[in-house]
Amino acid sequence: MTIPFPAEFLWGAATAAYQIEGGAAEDGKGPSIWDVFSAQPGKTWQNQTGATAADHYHRWQEDIAIMQKIGLRGYRFSLSWPRILPQGTGAANPRGLDFYDRVIDALLTAGVEPYVTLYHWDLPHALHLQGGWLNAASPDWFGEYARIAAERFGDRVRNWMTFNEPQIFIQAGYVTGVHAPGLKLPMAEVLRAAHHVLLAHGTAVQSLRAHCRTMPRIGMASCGIPVSPASETAADIEAARQYMFANRAFTMESNSWWLDPIFKGAYPGDGLKLYEGHLPHFEAEDFKLISQTLDFFAINFYFGPSIRAGSGGIPERLDYPMGYPQTGFADWPITPEVLYWGTRFCYERYGLPIYITENGCSNPDRISMDGKVHDPQRIDFMRRYLAQLGRAVAEGVDVRGYFYWSLLDNIEWAEGVKARFGLTFVDFPTGQRLLKDSAHWYRHFIASGGDVDVEDEHTGV
Repeated sequence: MTIPFPAEFLWGAATAAYQIEGGAAEDGKGPSIWDVFSAQPGKTWQNQTGATAADHYHRWQEDIAIMQKIGLRGYRFSLSWPRILPQGTGAANPRGLDFYDRVIDALLTAGVEPYVTLYHWDLPHALHLQGGWLNAASPDWFGEYARIAAERFGDRVRNWMTFNEPQIFIQAGYVTGVHAPGLKLPMAEVLRAAHHVLLAHGTAVQSLRAHCRTMPRIGMASCGIPVSPASETAADIEAARQYMFANRAFTMESNSWWLDPIFKGAYPGDGLKLYEGHLPHFEAEDFKLISQTLDFFAINFYFGPSIRAGSGGIPERLDYPMGYPQTGFADWPITPEVLYWGTRFCYERYGLPIYITENGCSNPDRISMDGKVHDPQRIDFMRRYLAQLGRAVAEGVDVRGYFYWSLLDNIEWAEGVKARFGLTFVDFPTGQRLLKDSAHWYRHFIASGGDVDVEDEHTGV
């Protein structure tokens, strides 16, 4: 099945600093909340930390060579805030800045376009001790960090994202406490922290536009919480559309609570009603800052439920049946249709060009007796999801690029290395890299221009 992806479509892969870099205390880097959280016994699987991770800090040249071998045209990665500003504010760390200079220059030399995320969950611990995102000064802290990044890298980096998945780092870090910094706060405080993150986003956009020497293209990588209709009847499609942007429960895992302020300039009405009595103080001016004009809509899609129109047309979520296919991570179901419906619904609502900035499959991968890593489940996953993305493109949804998560096996936050998402196998004790069958398949897929049934000479699939 050949999908009509445009010739200029951007095929890439993604990573995050804490999850791959290691070098946690090297060359002047300060501790992040994840360095401190993961060092506490029982907080992560087998007490694993990102102290070494995939050792990208020392093996970045090898990793860029892997990108070239796969044929990637784009690479999404994050800067480590505490590597650049060990205390979160104040004097920048020249060795941290130099590291990212080398990476960016090498990417450009290799013909791989850098897509830089400012914040992928690793808040400097020094700022957490001052209240972190609960502190009303946090938008200014983040804006200053964005200024330093823009002034140093904005002559070469054209594509920026302010945050990765604020829904998740607020929900898991401040509501359930299963992620750093491990807090369980009242909803009023959670909503205050969330509002500060939105203000920080707007402040960072202003900093990037003011200080980048190359005209920046800016987005924010939201965690997409997608759904699909149970059938393609008008009633089920409308029910799914409503469900995807509704606010129904006391959780930060919402699409519209985070996206409407950015793209529509206001919190959604059903959310204001839901959180009544817990809302932070905000002014109309706040939303002028939050809703800075963006250039693209970045979103991470993995899975989502099926929705049908119930009694009176009220959206009804369907349970996954027994034996529904799952990936190896947290029992995530495999629902490729959400890559079509999720992008379609977001494009209808927000109207900007879309980049899928994360999508991927975890497996309990291992090196086989023939010395290779065979991961047919991941290839099947990619075929199914990319066919659905191709359907969206064919029907006029303006999707500009796709970043597979992840380039490398990494530290999957509190789950450690229990689950492997990478196209590249990492032997963590030695740091050795080995391309999986899926990496070879992806190379052939990219070269073919979007043939999801392309065969790979190395794997036979």
